[in-house]
Amino acid sequence: MSLKNLYIASLEANAGSLIVSMGIAELLKSRVDKLAFFKPIITVASITDNDIDFMRQHFNLDQEVDHCYGLELNEVEALLSTGQENTIIERLLEQYHELESRYDFILIQGLDQASFAQTLSYNFNHIIAKNLQAPYISVISGKDKPYEHLYHEIRLEKVSLKNESVEHISVFVNRLDEKNYHTFIRDYQDQAVPTFFMHEIDELNRLSVGEVKHSLGCQQLFGEQKELDRIIRRPKILAMNVEHVLTRIEEGDLIIVPGDRLDVILTVLYANYAKDFPSVAGIVLTGALTPSEIFLKLIRGIDTLSIPILGIDSDTYSTTVHIDGISPALRPKQDRKIALAMGEFMNAIDGEILQERIRTAHSDITTPAMFEYSLFQRARQIRKRIVLPESGDERILRAAEILLRRDVVDLILLGDEATILHQARTLGLDISKATVIDPNRSPLMQRYTEEFFALRHHKGLSRNTAVDAMTRRTYFATMMVHNGDADGMVSGATHTTQDTILPALQIIKTSPDISLVSSLFFMCMDTKVLVYADCAVNQDPTASQLAQIAIASAQSAGFFGIEPRIAMLSYSTGSSGKGDDVEKVRMATEIVKERHPEILIEGPIQYDAAIDPDVARLKLPNSKVAGQATVFIFPDLNTGNNTYKAVQRSSGAVAIGPILQGLKKPVNDLSRGCEIPDIVNTILITAIQAQGEDL
Repeated sequence: MSLKNLYIASLEANAGSLIVSMGIAELLKSRVDKLAFFKPIITVASITDNDIDFMRQHFNLDQEVDHCYGLELNEVEALLSTGQENTIIERLLEQYHELESRYDFILIQGLDQASFAQTLSYNFNHIIAKNLQAPYISVISGKDKPYEHLYHEIRLEKVSLKNESVEHISVFVNRLDEKNYHTFIRDYQDQAVPTFFMHEIDELNRLSVGEVKHSLGCQQLFGEQKELDRIIRRPKILAMNVEHVLTRIEEGDLIIVPGDRLDVILTVLYANYAKDFPSVAGIVLTGALTPSEIFLKLIRGIDTLSIPILGIDSDTYSTTVHIDGISPALRPKQDRKIALAMGEFMNAIDGEILQERIRTAHSDITTPAMFEYSLFQRARQIRKRIVLPESGDERILRAAEILLRRDVVDLILLGDEATILHQARTLGLDISKATVIDPNRSPLMQRYTEEFFALRHHKGLSRNTAVDAMTRRTYFATMMVHNGDADGMVSGATHTTQDTILPALQIIKTSPDISLVSSLFFMCMDTKVLVYADCAVNQDPTASQLAQIAIASAQSAGFFGIEPRIAMLSYSTGSSGKGDDVEKVRMATEIVKERHPEILIEGPIQYDAAIDPDVARLKLPNSKVAGQATVFIFPDLNTGNNTYKAVQRSSGAVAIGPILQGLKKPVNDLSRGCEIPDIVNTILITAIQAQGEDL
């Protein structure tokens, strides 16, 4: 079974999400061995969540309560108020993937949208579903809504999910009155997203005697467990004379009476079995006034007694107020309500269509949060040591603390230990897990100087120049990587690109099959991750160099889980354009095809034809790359650098990079305008690149 999860959520409270969750779980039972139920957000953890309690008990889930939910609503609101939406998604991803590792299928139920009304202006459930790669089932309440209102609500929900690129499995419109139900069944048409309609069932909106017992903590004095399923039409206080009691009893009443009013109790009991009197749902005796043993013996003597009698300590008025405050809900062991709800669900659906939609659903969405989360997970698998030569920069120290707290990499900071630790303490940071090396005092200094001189003296490097080079931290850090004392280096927050790349070219050098160092950016768009290259290093590459950039970028993309489909960009598509710039791109494309025929590549191609399926159908209808490219190779640095910045700033994409490729060992360059998340991501990518030698 390819599908691993499903997200069910409603736009408002009491729409019937639990009924739909229960119905979907029933459909899954025959095909899923280990099912988990997960609510990303609950109102409050200190109060038992009814839906979690129901699903755990009814389906006998092997799952602790603490593993059934992610965050409390107040936590979410606090994080959102400070602009930390990514923190919410990151924490939910971590909890979700923990479940994913232990269960075959995760049924996810969102908190109704109304709960977010004061915090968000859009549907947060859609955002969560997108980041969990979960196909979506919408539940809409039809209670007290005109047909036109509901019709537009259904349409808006479908448009919203389409805009978020979430696969929409189906819509359930619940709690419809008879008129709207029959109108929808007759008139509504939508082949793309199946829409199912369910009646308003009065009994599901009423309390059972068992719910009163559970909510108020009543003692059950008489009646079997099965009698607690009786449905209450109304709670009613009866404390008047007997002749008046008889005129007020109605079908389905829950009679509330002081426990010492034996006359009323007997009247209700005997009236309940008289042929011409209504049958009550149950009796609640208030005031902690339990009848005497002789009276209880009299009641036990009624052979046909089948109504439950409960006892409670509170007075009659308080008891009635508390009962009025109970919200009806499906609870475990309410067999009659459960059977009614399941009957309505099964009658509403087309089982074959719904199961086929679930069976064939898939999602290839990759959001920025998902990609960044995957970096943490990949880096954690094989721990690596990354050296940071710019330890005096506050951004570096803050990024270092995040990574050390996440416990994903080992970090080496270069500089005076006392100075670094003092700065960290001043900033309120804990970097005690990092290794601090002062190059000026390190025994490695002499050895690195001699090795660098040996590497470069044939190029005319003097010993004094070698000594001077090793005093520069980027050279010292690069020698650490070269010698295996570190697995990778990240620099550039305060150094130029030249300061970062030149030592790597002189010391580490390029891979055997690549003679050119180039750069790429991972462009994390809303629903996918693209690769842009080269946007930082090579100013005007030749056709041969452009081909090497494409090959290296394809390898990098594949290594990070992106299927490489390469677009060699130009100002023309196919054979439509002429000129030296177009010919360079055409020649580079042919070189790649000749060297690596397995790589999917198209060029020359314009950006719109590479990314937009509709444009691709017009310009290159038979291409396997056009309209679905994932790797974009720019013809020169001017085009690449400006394009990545334009896309980043205008679309809100997260640009991770520049990431260097082509070196034997990983060294990566930061932008001097980088922010803390950029540094964190670049260090993680460097650690993952270093893992390549172990895989």
